[in-house]
Amino acid sequence: MVWVRRGLVGIAGLLVLALLVTTASGAVFARRSAPSTGGELALPGLDAPVEVLRDEHGIPTIVASSSDDLFRAQGFVHAQDRFWEMDFRRHVTAGRLSELFGESQLETDSFVRTLGWRRVAEAELELLAPETIRMLEAYAEGVNAWAEGRTGSELSLEHALLPLSGASGYVPEPWTPADSVAWLKAMAWDLRSNLEDELLRARLLGVDLGEGREWQDLFPAYPDRHPPILPAGGEVVDGRFTPATGIADPDDAPVATTAAAPSDALDVTDPAVEEVLAAAQQALAGAPMLLGDGREDGIGSNSWVVAPERSATGSALLANDPHLGPAQPSLWYQVGLRCEPVGEACPYHVLGYSFSGVPGIVIGQTDRVAWGFTNLGPDVADLVIERIDGDRVQTPEGWEPLEVRTETVAVAGGEDVELTIRIGPNGPLFSDVSAAAAEVAQGTSSATDDPDAGADGEVEHAVALRWVALDPVATADAVPLLMRARDWDSFRAAALRFEVPSQSLVYADVDGHIGYQAPGRIPVRRSGDGTLPQPGWTGEATWERFLAFEELPWTFDPPEGVLATANQPVLAPGSEPFLSSDFNLGYRAARITELLEAQDQLSLDDLLAIQLDAHNGNAANLVPALLAVPADDGGTDDGTAADIEAIQAVLAGWDLQDAADSAGAAAFNATWRHLLAATFHDELPEWAWPSGTARWWEIVRGLVDEPDAAWWDDRGTPQRETRDEVLRRAMAEAHAELSELFSPDPTDWRWGAMHTLELTHASFGSSGIAPLEALFNRGPLQLAGGADVVNATGWSATEGYEVNWVPSMRYLVDLGDLDAGRWIHLTGQSGRPFHRHYADQAEAWARGDTLPIRFTPAAVEAAAVDRLTLRPE
Repeated sequence: MVWVRRGLVGIAGLLVLALLVTTASGAVFARRSAPSTGGELALPGLDAPVEVLRDEHGIPTIVASSSDDLFRAQGFVHAQDRFWEMDFRRHVTAGRLSELFGESQLETDSFVRTLGWRRVAEAELELLAPETIRMLEAYAEGVNAWAEGRTGSELSLEHALLPLSGASGYVPEPWTPADSVAWLKAMAWDLRSNLEDELLRARLLGVDLGEGREWQDLFPAYPDRHPPILPAGGEVVDGRFTPATGIADPDDAPVATTAAAPSDALDVTDPAVEEVLAAAQQALAGAPMLLGDGREDGIGSNSWVVAPERSATGSALLANDPHLGPAQPSLWYQVGLRCEPVGEACPYHVLGYSFSGVPGIVIGQTDRVAWGFTNLGPDVADLVIERIDGDRVQTPEGWEPLEVRTETVAVAGGEDVELTIRIGPNGPLFSDVSAAAAEVAQGTSSATDDPDAGADGEVEHAVALRWVALDPVATADAVPLLMRARDWDSFRAAALRFEVPSQSLVYADVDGHIGYQAPGRIPVRRSGDGTLPQPGWTGEATWERFLAFEELPWTFDPPEGVLATANQPVLAPGSEPFLSSDFNLGYRAARITELLEAQDQLSLDDLLAIQLDAHNGNAANLVPALLAVPADDGGTDDGTAADIEAIQAVLAGWDLQDAADSAGAAAFNATWRHLLAATFHDELPEWAWPSGTARWWEIVRGLVDEPDAAWWDDRGTPQRETRDEVLRRAMAEAHAELSELFSPDPTDWRWGAMHTLELTHASFGSSGIAPLEALFNRGPLQLAGGADVVNATGWSATEGYEVNWVPSMRYLVDLGDLDAGRWIHLTGQSGRPFHRHYADQAEAWARGDTLPIRFTPAAVEAAAVDRLTLRPE
């Protein structure tokens, strides 16, 4: 994944840089900022010495005698290893990339500033508990203590190279609590759920798909054969959710409702409305991607917990592997935080995954409990079509003034740019961001007979974003509460504060309990179900309230003895409370459930094997149809028929696993990609072409049973094609592609050689200058897995087989032995090229290996290879 999609450094600068990095001095230059991990260093502000013990992979455990010192030291250690990543991220979340990389980043900065991530983060500081503020301030002091007095290459190689982009004389500002809190806005944005689906539906309403085809065909309902997270369900009574206590009965599942119809007051096929919808889509394409590409159902995760009666060790087990965009360095940073001694004044003994730039642990374990996250996926964002007249917006009560803000964007190597931001009652007008929207604002309008309209009787349209993350909330309070959780009740108290982004939380503890909680700030709409844009001038777009925490689904010690979450619905569709109409369609969830139910006594080895499972549920549906098609339809030439037979022979012997060395996986996935193109590219505009993820699996699964369905027909030919003709064409084209990539001999075909991952540096890794990319990037790695496979190494059918999201880490915990757990993440602890821990976990991660967890003091001491003592100045 490339977080910022446009080039970051000028051509002249890159040429100079390419010369630099091809010399040995480039490596010496990069090592100037390498951290000291042994001996003693002064850390101003400490009350007492702090120990930082690192194992052979550079994973630190920080031991302090006070909470302030613990988080102060965490800030120092994060900055040692990841300061460029931290500085870069805060520029993204503040809409200030242009001051580092020039005018190429103006669209990204405009998008972030229009949404106001930084403004909201600063407002949230006023809502946080005093202990959270103290944690954030101590962390910031540690970051600033490391950065104090450092410039250029002493900070990082990346900082040394900034003058080549025009950012001469750049000196980082001191780190602040708002810099940490703003990261929560980036998390919320990339985990925002169905915004792209809502926009896609609206635009498809104006597309002539041809007779026998409906846009609703492209949004299938959640399959009733796939399990929800809580199969037994539950209900809301008197404002409180009560989980069911028995085993699920499929016959008792509620009936899902159909998607809402378009508003009578809004014609989305009006050219003026369609143009601003296109502008909104263009604006979304320019948004930064810090966790991954959330445009489809790629971002997700797996997690599950196992009760002692289902565990081989007799204790509760937990597994988690969040699916996020790949990056170099990894999004995650492993760390242990321990008070010595643990007590009321300093209550933390915790280990897990953190984000550089944010204090504390996000996913991890204490000495009592462990927890994991997956994306809950509720519908927390709506598109609202506004009618605008100058600086006024039409509301149900009449015309009201827009809020208009002007901000100055500093541009490296250029002049400052003034940015005008318009905000209406339903949120910022984010369609203004794109060039298309600017053209609309200047010239495209539609007539109205409203007596309050402008003198010329015309208004323009704009797209506003109503999104829960634009309202300040105190989500950061959840971090210290999670790290202090001792039992189910204190864990739920922490979940109560985790409002944005909404996540599915799984829980396990040392007493053998397991549980699930769905937290979050989830709207209750006056009209519609969030699947289509609403008009802002009628009141239909209003959010009446947010679901209370007591209404949100949960369960504790379910009778099934397992809880599995994989971004599927929490409850059967049609249940209350309503969370969304757009969940992942459950292929991963069904496979995980199948594997968990296949064994009575599960070990951590079993859980890791499930995380690495590459069974292709799409192939299970489609391969029988491909094998049933005659290779020769009577008019097929002998060469093409032979090619089809070769594909069929490989598929017939395939175990349906997307293994890296599998010829069957190569043959099937190539066939799948060509099948999607042959079936849908003739009807759909390019912006709606299929990505090939679970939604498309379910669409094609239904079409396979309709061999004469209109979708099979190619509108560009005079004859009417059927299913079998399209399947034959897809296999023939797959054979041609694989022959070109490898050879005509199927024994040479390998899925991993097509399905590769380039670990791409977020800001300097996509320059197009090979020596520069070689310095910052790593790989390619040849991977197993695929889109909506449990081992979720995603790829897009519109772009190629290369990996675009991954299990960003893998985490396994045995609550009976907290040193028996395993973990790994995508790259390594360091963000500094040439450092030994820059990518030392990558090959092991790709193989499916894990590293041992060291949690207890004795295990940490035994594994320590570096010991750094931080002393008060």
